Amino acid sequence: MNAGGGPRSRTGGLLLRMVAKRLRMSQTMATKSGSETMRKILLSILLGAATTIAMNPAFAGEPIALRDMGSFHVGGRVVEISGKPVKELVLGAGGVPAKIDPNGPYQVEQMYVQYFLPQNRKGKYPLLMWHGGGLTGVTYESTPDGREGWLNMFIRKGWDVYNSDAVERGRSGFAPPDVWNSEPNFLTKANPFERFRIGQGAGSWNADPAKRKVNVGSQFPVEAYDNFTKQVVPRWTNTDEAIIAAYTALVDKVCPCVLLFHSQAGGFGFAVAQARPDKIKAIVAVEPAVAGDKAQAGKLKNIPTLIVYGDYIPLDSRWPKMRQIGLDYGEAVRAAGGMVDVVNLPEVGIKGNSHMLMMDKNNAQIADLIQKWVVDKGLVE
Repeated sequence: MNAGGGPRSRTGGLLLRMVAKRLRMSQTMATKSGSETMRKILLSILLGAATTIAMNPAFAGEPIALRDMGSFHVGGRVVEISGKPVKELVLGAGGVPAKIDPNGPYQVEQMYVQYFLPQNRKGKYPLLMWHGGGLTGVTYESTPDGREGWLNMFIRKGWDVYNSDAVERGRSGFAPPDVWNSEPNFLTKANPFERFRIGQGAGSWNADPAKRKVNVGSQFPVEAYDNFTKQVVPRWTNTDEAIIAAYTALVDKVCPCVLLFHSQAGGFGFAVAQARPDKIKAIVAVEPAVAGDKAQAGKLKNIPTLIVYGDYIPLDSRWPKMRQIGLDYGEAVRAAGGMVDVVNLPEVGIKGNSHMLMMDKNNAQIADLIQKWVVDKGLVE
């Protein structure tokens, strides 16, 4: 089941075939048993399921055929901790106490990656999806209201997709305070609403959904905003080097590739591209909150780059400055002989987008825009 309460759309065709199969089985079983009542009950239940599937738009689209899928961890290091007292802990209610010695080697700062390889591959290179701050790879999975996310969409478009949880997030795990000596930062439920241009800035969130001040014409699925906040995870402010090291290890493992990154990952993505320009065939920067080092912008001169920005930026207190950082970096790449395309979505008639474009109700339209760009760059078979 997805966050919106219904099965994911990629299962629609498969479930319809399963219902049809069950219908045939039920008829056979009922005939053998001689039970007309049982046959009617089974037919009623299964036909009801088929009707539900057919009427539910979340089931749109054909099933996704994969030639492979899996996951792995990449990067990380081992650190040694010493001088700590041995503790005796009860690890489960009613359990037997166990001695826990915190001294010794720890594996830390690795990164978790999932990959999905479509049967009909069309992208010439793997597509790596990197999420923003305080979030995980769930960013690209099903939307908060249960629609298909960019992960599914780009698999359907024929891309080998690698979706990761950055160091310190999700299934990548955490490190002890002795290793990360800063406090993790947690977000209130109000913070993303007001900061991600879903609401009308400071003070626009309210515990009562009816009193929330949403940007006029917003494409974000505000009815599912509470589901979105369930994706939020803590983030640290002193782990950038570890995050970049793990992303670099991923690029070394699976690239050449195309990078698609969002928000905080702008700083990471541009830094990795500067360090491994021969391995990056294109960059799609979705509202990068941070850019690369302009002194090294020339390293991207052979990497076609697309930068995409959503709506409501002039109304925000921070985003005009953050967009300018990205535009200035793009100009530095151009000045070094590189090619950078910038798309401000409202200027091309696509309006109402929040900072979370991949979750907005028109996310498929933006995915198509990105796909057209990579096709034009010769990156699709």
